[in-house]
Amino acid sequence: MNIRTITYFANPSFPVSVERLAAAGRATSEVKWALEDNGYTVQTVRLAGPPFAALLEGEAGKLVQYALDIEAACFVNKIDTATLGPARPADAPAFFNAIPDAIGATEHVFASAIIADPVTGLSLPAARLAAEVIRRCATSVPNGFGNLRFAALANVAPGAPFLPAAYHDGGSPMFSIGVEGAEIAVSALAEAASLDEARARLIRAVEDNAQKISKTAKKISGQRGLRFAGIDFSLAPYPETARSLGTALERLSGAKAGEHGTLAAAAFLADALDRAEFKRVGFTGLLLSVFEDAVLAARAVEGSLTLSDLLLYSSVCGAGLDTVPLPGDVTAEALTAILVDVAALALRLNKPLTARLMPIPGKRVGDEVNFDFPYFAPCRILDPRSTGLGGLFAGATAFDLAPRSR
Repeated sequence: MNIRTITYFANPSFPVSVERLAAAGRATSEVKWALEDNGYTVQTVRLAGPPFAALLEGEAGKLVQYALDIEAACFVNKIDTATLGPARPADAPAFFNAIPDAIGATEHVFASAIIADPVTGLSLPAARLAAEVIRRCATSVPNGFGNLRFAALANVAPGAPFLPAAYHDGGSPMFSIGVEGAEIAVSALAEAASLDEARARLIRAVEDNAQKISKTAKKISGQRGLRFAGIDFSLAPYPETARSLGTALERLSGAKAGEHGTLAAAAFLADALDRAEFKRVGFTGLLLSVFEDAVLAARAVEGSLTLSDLLLYSSVCGAGLDTVPLPGDVTAEALTAILVDVAALALRLNKPLTARLMPIPGKRVGDEVNFDFPYFAPCRILDPRSTGLGGLFAGATAFDLAPRSR
């Protein structure tokens, strides 16, 4: 099992503080070396800042320069990627509108937008602004890859290590760790003779790895006086069958991902994660990342896996809609409707969900997509099944959605 990310959370300030970025580089390098000494491959080291509007003091026009400065400072300090943090519903529209330019001007900088949280509720204006960001990001970087670095967030707290969702709470620096856990789910299910054995094997594998990772992280944390926030032990995939969450789902259900039985399989895996004991942060769920999962991508090509299926599975296990290929001409109105559904689900179930939607320029529903990119499997364009919002949802307001209590 690989470590997907060591994410360091801090306020880099603007202008960017050389000292703070150097401290981030030293700390993450030390954590990385220690984990590698314990037999793990660490894929990336990342930096997450607070909501960027707070740093720019109301001047959205500074975002591109801030992104460029962060990227340059990260390169010097051996940090692979960084996120600017989210635009928030209370921020001026100009801050949302500046995100595609910042992403287009950089190669390793991410950003996000909050569209719902328990305090402000579900913001229809923020969802519409996020949809416009998605539309523009689709052409800000070739092949629609700009949206690999942007996500809409619903009910996502600070400290989750996976980008683009990660952001800092503005307090003292800390770090958390995100794993690529789909592989251990596949392994745990491979030789299990019963559901009880499968669950026990998976829980044991999660706890054993979490204990090993936590011990290493806490040692560095204590030596540096740096807070360790925990592990996001999500079952994140890689585009190989042996490292595919789709493989694990299908070994449980005996059906193709997307067919009936998949929901129960997803719930079973998520339940095992919930039963495991370790210091957790972030999603700790199933990352049903279509482009990044060989089996899920194949089922999308076959037509058995749809956008509605993915949203349904998020209700019992997931982190939302991730790397979902959509037609290049999908409208902002259609995207808004999808985002509103994700946000409503997050608030009613009181769980964090994100939407990383990827309109691919020049592609239509059903078209196959095969990028020369090692982290993406061949896939096809899914039908958004949306024309936009009307009725009372056509208004520009926010509304409360209390968590379900019975």
